[in-house]
Amino acid sequence: MHRPILHSSKTLFPFPTHHHPLFLSSPSPNHQKHQSFHSPIGSPTPTPSLIGSPTRVQKLIASQQDPLLAKAIFDYASTFPNFRHTYSTHLILLLKLGRSKHFTLLDDIVLRLKNDPSYKITHTLFTYLLRIYSEADLPDKALKTFYFMMQFSLRPLTKHLNCILEILVSHRNYVKPAFDLFRDAHKHGVMPDTRSYNVLMRAFCLNGDVSVAYMLFNKMLERDVVPDIESYRILMQALCRRNQVNGAVGLLEDMLNKGFVPDSLTYTTLLNSLCRKKKLREAYKLLCRMKVRGCNPDIVHYNTVISGFCREGRAHDACKVIDDMRVNGCLPNLVSYRTLVSGLCDMGMFDEAKAYMEEMMSKGFSPHFAVIHALVKGFCNVGRVEEACGVFTKSLEHGEAPHKDTWTIVIPMISCDVGESVKISDVLDEILKIEIKGHTRIVDAGIGLENYLIREIRDKRGVL
Repeated sequence: MHRPILHSSKTLFPFPTHHHPLFLSSPSPNHQKHQSFHSPIGSPTPTPSLIGSPTRVQKLIASQQDPLLAKAIFDYASTFPNFRHTYSTHLILLLKLGRSKHFTLLDDIVLRLKNDPSYKITHTLFTYLLRIYSEADLPDKALKTFYFMMQFSLRPLTKHLNCILEILVSHRNYVKPAFDLFRDAHKHGVMPDTRSYNVLMRAFCLNGDVSVAYMLFNKMLERDVVPDIESYRILMQALCRRNQVNGAVGLLEDMLNKGFVPDSLTYTTLLNSLCRKKKLREAYKLLCRMKVRGCNPDIVHYNTVISGFCREGRAHDACKVIDDMRVNGCLPNLVSYRTLVSGLCDMGMFDEAKAYMEEMMSKGFSPHFAVIHALVKGFCNVGRVEEACGVFTKSLEHGEAPHKDTWTIVIPMISCDVGESVKISDVLDEILKIEIKGHTRIVDAGIGLENYLIREIRDKRGVL
């Protein structure tokens, strides 16, 4: 009885069939030739030359998609006398087993390395292990890896500490073990860096322990660890969540005094918080100073302030922000226009709202049906029916059909009793004569009008 031959590019070696059915390979021209190398069961073990070099075995293992097949190849090659896998082969197999969550087999590979003093273990092994435990969400194994490294006479690097901390703090019940590890790291020769502090500060802030985060921030300064922009932003976001905007603004000033240039996200956090606290004057001043301080305001910053002004009934101030945007080379977008038009309608500034709506449509933006509804309703409420119909006309020309509720508002203003023979006014006739574009949702518009008229007729009949 012969065993099948495993093919790997130029490498051919016999392999017992009971290990894995996938080892059966298709015949090759040299198949019969190489079968002569096979020994009957019970005969002396083949020499290492039959399985190729360790490098070729490494390539074969790396090419396997099935991690169990790769492990079987690894184990079989290990049975040959004087054959020694490369260190890289161990790492490749370790990753394959770890990512497929065969942790018992993975531990076997690590144990082999530990018990074989001929291999020089490097930090790469533990970097791979931590990557695996992070992907598998195994905080306990990640924590043990820190101390396990020392059994190999290796001191963990700061990047390993940071990786373990990030894995731990992703679980609320592991924040304290993470802090204990952070606090004791220096006893093992591992010095936390700025990232280490940031990981823990963020974790404590998210848990509501802002005072502990502040303590860590002050410890950074005491230990000559330089905080970065993220360090400040973590504290500022925590203060803003607690509505302590003044403290967040104080941190911003501290950043600037120490030569830091706050990034876009830092300003977004502050502007949002100031607007929520109705400190619109301070928000606008901060927006104006951003460019001077090295950070050009973007569309998000402008829209945040526009929304804040409109929410507090100060749409006229939001118009000034729109003007500032254009001066600074930042063009309003769909959100800018929709927010502003709605805010102007809420204040009764319908002419200004209509002008901005026409401007947004001229730039290719589509007004939301709620914006059209607010403007039409506003004009109708003050008896300006022609202007309301003008909004209808513009929206239909642009391919936007008003909502049926909008029809319900405007038709009573421009029509007489449905039961009489009086037609809808000429203005409505003009609306319906518009040359509708292909993408116009005219069906929606028709349904809106039809539903209203049917409802009116039924109500009229009910009265009669």
